[in-house]
Amino acid sequence: MSSSVPSLPRRAARMLRTSLFAQVAVALIAGVLVGRLWPEVGTASQPLGDGFVRLIKAMIGPLVFCVVVAGITKAGDLKSFGRMGLKALIWFEVATTVALVVGLLAGNLTGPGQGMNVDPASLDASAVDERTGGGELPSTSEFLLHSLPDSAVGAFAENALLQVLVLACLTGAALLHLGHTKVPAILPAIAQAQEVVFTIVGFIMRLAPLAVFGATAHLVGEYGIGALSTYGKLIAVCYAVALLFLVLLGLALKALTGLSLWKFVRYTREEMLLALGTASSEAVMPRMMQKLRHAGCRDDAVGLVLPTGYSFNLDGASIYLSIGTLFVAQAVGVDLTLGQQVTVVLILMLTSKGMAGVPGSAFLALSATAAALGVIPAGAVALLLGVDRIMDAMRVATNLLGNCVAVFVVSRWEGALDRSRARQVLAGELPFVPEQDGPDPERAGERAERVPERAGPVAPEPTDPVG
Repeated sequence: MSSSVPSLPRRAARMLRTSLFAQVAVALIAGVLVGRLWPEVGTASQPLGDGFVRLIKAMIGPLVFCVVVAGITKAGDLKSFGRMGLKALIWFEVATTVALVVGLLAGNLTGPGQGMNVDPASLDASAVDERTGGGELPSTSEFLLHSLPDSAVGAFAENALLQVLVLACLTGAALLHLGHTKVPAILPAIAQAQEVVFTIVGFIMRLAPLAVFGATAHLVGEYGIGALSTYGKLIAVCYAVALLFLVLLGLALKALTGLSLWKFVRYTREEMLLALGTASSEAVMPRMMQKLRHAGCRDDAVGLVLPTGYSFNLDGASIYLSIGTLFVAQAVGVDLTLGQQVTVVLILMLTSKGMAGVPGSAFLALSATAAALGVIPAGAVALLLGVDRIMDAMRVATNLLGNCVAVFVVSRWEGALDRSRARQVLAGELPFVPEQDGPDPERAGERAERVPERAGPVAPEPTDPVG
């Protein structure tokens, strides 16, 4: 009598056909092997990863606009939306400061650069200029001014998320003011455009394994594994501190929402692996928005907090910058005083806000910090050129999880989180259905909602109260 249980090869083949996680994992392994065995082929594979990220970025602006406008009109209360934004900024600042302080404490305790005794004169400072293209980070006033659009089309063309957010907030406020009777076709059109964008993202996501293969093969082929021996202690300290910070984030998430960060990581394992493979958190923003909405976070919270966090909440980058500053100082024999280290935290709290989208932003922030302190040679930042790319995985994973935790926490504070649904989703009881496979039946009714018949706020749906 033949057994009805499929053989192991058949089960493996079926998993490769149906599981994005399995496809990306295989592509990651293949990329490492190709980059190690055939470095030239690996280096030439970079366009596969770059092309995928470009396609995803093309969808981010329209998606953020549609989700935020729909979220504002659905919530019906612009004041609560502004309050949510303020709470998000407070959370971002606290989380970033904690990341910087934890990084400095670890750098002082472990001393990753001690004993290197590097002569600053032997370093090529022009290498940093080459990496950064001779650019510089914007000042605080320039950063705030650039967040305001000077062209509606330009905001989308330049993929400037903060500018798109401002346009979306203005559009949502206008729809609330006018009411459904004056603009009956606008919100349904936006909802339909949102469905189209999500479906396109679903198509693009099918190329994710190729993107991970290309990006990984290029990384291994271009940089090899030699940096692991030269900078082993620095790499180990950065990754260990990132893990410790994620544990702290998990405890905060559990205390404030009752949800498990580990279960969320399992729920988003495909996106996490893709972000690590392509070294880009933007590559998974659309899918993360879908999954957060599916997990019980209201549309306006997801549409506001997640994209804003990409500019204001760079926890992984903050850890790297604080440890990197101490590493460079220790490597050239400079002993930073407590006052100078406090200055480092204050400077990085400001410079890290303008890093998103700036080429070589980590080196620009480190150079600005060194210049402000006046005791670290500017050329010493070149010490990190050989290890910067290896830090991408740590920065991407920590930044991404930090922003997702912010969405849950701010949603909970504003009563915009369905905790019962979130627990079911994270436990695997409500499977996620990508948009191209059909709409999520649990949220289909929500997407059909329209603007209120008259201007003025409407009562939001009952959600889990904060208390």
